[in-house]
Amino acid sequence: MIQEAINFVDSGISAVQTLIYVDVIQPLLFHFNFMGYDDDIYDALYFVLIGVLQIGVSYALLRPLEALRPVEKWQDRRQVRADVIYTWIAKLGILNLLFFVVLQPVFNELQSQMVIHGLPSIDLDGLYPGVTDLPLASFLIYLVVLDFAGYWYHRWQHRFGVWWELHAVHHSQQQMSLWSDDRNHFLDDVLQAAFFAGIALFIGVQPAQYVVLVAVSNFLQSVQHVNARLPYGRVLERLIVSPTFHRRHHAIGYGHEGTRYGCNFGVLFPWWDMVFRTASWERAVEPTGIRDQLPAPEGRSRRYGMGVIAQQVRAFGRIARRLAPRRAAGRTTA
Repeated sequence: MIQEAINFVDSGISAVQTLIYVDVIQPLLFHFNFMGYDDDIYDALYFVLIGVLQIGVSYALLRPLEALRPVEKWQDRRQVRADVIYTWIAKLGILNLLFFVVLQPVFNELQSQMVIHGLPSIDLDGLYPGVTDLPLASFLIYLVVLDFAGYWYHRWQHRFGVWWELHAVHHSQQQMSLWSDDRNHFLDDVLQAAFFAGIALFIGVQPAQYVVLVAVSNFLQSVQHVNARLPYGRVLERLIVSPTFHRRHHAIGYGHEGTRYGCNFGVLFPWWDMVFRTASWERAVEPTGIRDQLPAPEGRSRRYGMGVIAQQVRAFGRIARRLAPRRAAGRTTA
């Protein structure tokens, strides 16, 4: 039934894709003499429409909850504006699919070399024929495997100083909302896209499956950041990451200062935090952000930028200042 629903949505999007391409895009390509790119642009249009659909569904379902059951009430929502821009950039999905397409020939060559040299390949679909190769079963397997990788990717973002300065763009938001998930440094987005596309190809995920996996993951992460009271209960919050669980990760003094390098790193499932003892089930509502954003004496009143460009540029400035003492120490030693 799930596969039928996916096929129905896919057919609808494909019909809209063809309509827009024929009536709008193709005439423009012909007029500006860009018809050599028609196939690539036609394919990209599909993923753009997927992104628009994601944003529409997320806004329609989550924005009313934020208005009716807010965790925090804000007089000024200007901090959220940049997150809306990030969301439109990220949800179009071009970056993820670009890496998937670029890496596909590389992994095809690697798989060929593995066959030539008699090395076993990874095919998660074929673990238990008749079970794991069913569409729903394979989808869930891929989702769990990629989420496990996502847990460690997230921990590494907090573990390494230079990487943290990129990830700090995400954590510097002090007004969490349904838009906050995609607030990331673009360089970190590039690294993340390459990381997950590479793993997905290595374990045998097909491009069509990957699109759905990304879409489901994106929606669930938007739910995690929502500024709404959504009680999951003791059982459900241990099966899937809840807004309360994830807000603890963003809380000043807890999420990235507590359990050594933080707590509640789970992307979709809290299981990995439970297994590796980084879970915190505290439900108290705490201020979100980074400690050095606070005024003295608690912090240093550091500014992370209000707009997208400022946030991107300031991250490189923080990285430069972090690396400067090392370069100075190296010159002194020499």
